[in-house]
Amino acid sequence: MKIVHIEDFFHPDAGYQINILPKYMVNQGHKVYVITSKINKAPESLTDFFGKDDISLKDQEYTADTGVEIKRVDTKGFISGRAVFEKELFKVVSDLNPDVIYVHGNDSLTAMRYLLRYKKKKFPLVLDSHMLEMASVNKFNKVFRFFYRSFFSPIIVKNEIPVIRTQNDNYVEKHLGIPLSQSPWISVGSDTLIFKEDQQMRRSFRKELNIGDEDFVIVYTGKLDEAKGAKLLANVFVNKFNEKNVVLLVVGNSNGHYGSEVEKIFEKSENRILRFPTQKYKDLAKFYQSSDLSIFPKQCSLSFYDAQACGLPVVSENNSINTDRLKFNNGFTFEKENLHDFRQKIIDCISMPVNEYQKMRNNAIEMVRNRYDYSDKSIEYMQEIKKVYTNED
Repeated sequence: MKIVHIEDFFHPDAGYQINILPKYMVNQGHKVYVITSKINKAPESLTDFFGKDDISLKDQEYTADTGVEIKRVDTKGFISGRAVFEKELFKVVSDLNPDVIYVHGNDSLTAMRYLLRYKKKKFPLVLDSHMLEMASVNKFNKVFRFFYRSFFSPIIVKNEIPVIRTQNDNYVEKHLGIPLSQSPWISVGSDTLIFKEDQQMRRSFRKELNIGDEDFVIVYTGKLDEAKGAKLLANVFVNKFNEKNVVLLVVGNSNGHYGSEVEKIFEKSENRILRFPTQKYKDLAKFYQSSDLSIFPKQCSLSFYDAQACGLPVVSENNSINTDRLKFNNGFTFEKENLHDFRQKIIDCISMPVNEYQKMRNNAIEMVRNRYDYSDKSIEYMQEIKKVYTNED
């Protein structure tokens, strides 16, 4: 099959669903394209993390590595993080003559434009939703939901267009009126071709960083901003952990006034902290493979699955998504924004008997292998895509 993915923003160094899923579809024998925006007009909030330099070269490297072709289209700009593509988008897609169009983000302007054009039914359409109720905090969200429910949900329901939920959350049914029977849940996961336990890498990378075999290494990967709880992260490590020699690996950049405040807190730490800039997705594995614990101070993170695939227990805040993810004795949740509880859960991991901690490590690996391996998840996605394609024939 020829499949065209349309995504408002795409960076080839990232590790989002759009970076991984098309690669596995190519591995299954399909011809796959990603249509996305030209990066020069993308908001800084999207480009700051990975940068926008040498993007053409990076696109070419991604295509060489995965077989997925990338085409970038002009935009008029972004509104509330959503790309406003020029009409060229529809011509580019039409010229490719795909079997199925997969638009990422059912609430994007692009998805809504395709829904308004769906009466022509030139190409079968698949949508997905990455929205969680806990993340829908825009002050105009009620207005948007009413607007979407009134004009776009009826098109989706009438034409039986699937809206694949990437999280086990009922947001699309509760707030947009799209029945769950039409919104299958297919989780995101980990690229286990890259992320897996590797004792040799653990030893070599620790040696490179001058970290002892018996040191307890904790890793954080992600933005050092308020949304991700960077101050909470920094404050947890101010006081020394006495249970073992603890080393914190921080992989990510800080920006602005908030970032400066985070850096000042890090400077007060009595623990050893090693800092690394934002990494390419495929280069992150060694940080997990050389660590003992992965932590996420706030929200949910796709990196959870990559850390677990490498055998790392996880400590993250107590919310419905994280609680569900950590129900396999594969980590701990702490009370939201509670520094004392966050630190105590870390201490619980540090102090755990070796055999018990190894069981937790094994549980993490098995959880990803059995439920969240992209080699399996991509098959589930293709099953939904093929249903739409077959129904249109």
